[in-house]
Amino acid sequence: MMMACKFYPLFSPSISLSLSLSLYFIDHPQKSVGCIVTKGEVINMTWKNNGSTIALGNKDDLISFVDYKSQKITSEKEFGFEVNELAWDNMDTNFYLTSGSGTIHILEYPSLVELMVLPAHTAHCICLKFSPDKRHFATGGADALINIWDVDELVCLKSYSRLEWPVRTLSFNHDGSLLAAGSEDLVIDISHVATGEKITTISCNAFPFCCSWHPSQNVLAFVTDDKSKHNEKHSRDSDKTTGCVKLYGL
Repeated sequence: MMMACKFYPLFSPSISLSLSLSLYFIDHPQKSVGCIVTKGEVINMTWKNNGSTIALGNKDDLISFVDYKSQKITSEKEFGFEVNELAWDNMDTNFYLTSGSGTIHILEYPSLVELMVLPAHTAHCICLKFSPDKRHFATGGADALINIWDVDELVCLKSYSRLEWPVRTLSFNHDGSLLAAGSEDLVIDISHVATGEKITTISCNAFPFCCSWHPSQNVLAFVTDDKSKHNEKHSRDSDKTTGCVKLYGL
């Protein structure tokens, strides 16, 4: 089962895929150019902004750092708490983790010395994304809240609660003005970052596993979870599109 898919952050068309206990490097056109066997099933993954390193997290809360050029694991650290999302800040100087206790852990990179712990949600803090304009980051939690944070001051600027179920995935558009949030409500909520005003809602057949905006246009790609508990009520014939990549344009 494919657990994660991330595009290379620079100009190369390469992407990496996490599948079961392996990390695959795939180059254009759909050709695998490398594979790393990982320690446990990878459940989260992120690129460093300069494209040099990939961070992988497994179910045992072990974070592994992979050098892209050598395709080797260069360092690892196991954490004593549930780790959900991973992210470097926009300057690649700090490394962010979201936790099962609703907090954000900010670590200095590459030493991984903990600098700060921010209370963010009243339940699991599930996802975190930085905006491309370097002004904000957003978090989503099991408390169904979406929080917008100031990057420099590390304070929550606004919080909104239109959703009723856990927020599973977040994505800022190319200029940081829009935020897409997918939840177990079986919808993707698209809002204006500055005001929190809802722009539109996309209905889904199952909860969105991940979503991502096009790098230069307001086109959103998203994938629904074909093993969602919400799909158990539906037959295969009644839900043929589940598990497909879908596109939505504003």
